[in-house]
Amino acid sequence: MSERKLAVIGAGTMGTGLATLAVGHGLTVTLVDDSDAARERAADVVRQNLRMAQMLGKLPGGAPVDELLVLDADPKAAAGADAVVECVVERPGTKAEVLAAVSAAVAPGTPLLTNTSAIPVDELATAAVRPADVLGAHFMNPPHLIEGVEVVRGPRTAPGVLERALDLLTALGRKPVVVGDGPGFVINRVLQRMINEAAAIVQEGLATPEEVDALFTSCLGHRTGPLATGDLIGLDNVVDTLHVLHERTGDDGYRPCRLLLEKVEQGRFGRKTGSGFHAYGTGIA
Repeated sequence: MSERKLAVIGAGTMGTGLATLAVGHGLTVTLVDDSDAARERAADVVRQNLRMAQMLGKLPGGAPVDELLVLDADPKAAAGADAVVECVVERPGTKAEVLAAVSAAVAPGTPLLTNTSAIPVDELATAAVRPADVLGAHFMNPPHLIEGVEVVRGPRTAPGVLERALDLLTALGRKPVVVGDGPGFVINRVLQRMINEAAAIVQEGLATPEEVDALFTSCLGHRTGPLATGDLIGLDNVVDTLHVLHERTGDDGYRPCRLLLEKVEQGRFGRKTGSGFHAYGTGIA
């Protein structure tokens, strides 16, 4: 697979995870971020992710990170890529700006996969030079360990683009499931409401976060409860996604509850800060 080239826009948690996935399968990856700090730490994060994934048997061994990973600040560096994955923050304006820039840099027919959590693909596709090249690829966190990918076919997505994207995902060992377009698609239309309602239950004093999650794991067989899942996603990302869903559906079930907003205001985002609904030993106590 080393002849394939992938461009990833955004070197945050999802971007470095996607770079890990691709490098682990021998692809050359151009990882783009306009933050000097993000680029400086990206290579080390990819190495650490790759080492852990290989120990767990989730990725092949022996991938030379220094040879396969290229870091850049300019979306134009995506030129020549066989596919692009956009995974910047869940803000429509930011994503649209990135898709506009990168679609102008790559060849026609190059799949442009937006890793949006809830923004309709066709809404974002309008910003691209060629809307037919845009589709959704909602990876789960961490993307180098979780095989499932929710692939969103926009109403203007070209069949050939979808086919090339599915071929790439399959070659990366992912298990894509294709769904239609709409706010939140399938997973987040259900999951984000569940996280919000679970947070509201804690806010009302009906149960602790530990009790809520224990019910979902012990009674329903979920691997993690809704609040631990929110901590893994990042409560800041949960709130951003809920805002998107609320604005586009008008459904108050997606209006972020007060407790969620308070935790984000306090910088308690979950695992990445050391504290959210649960404590993880580092960061904010």
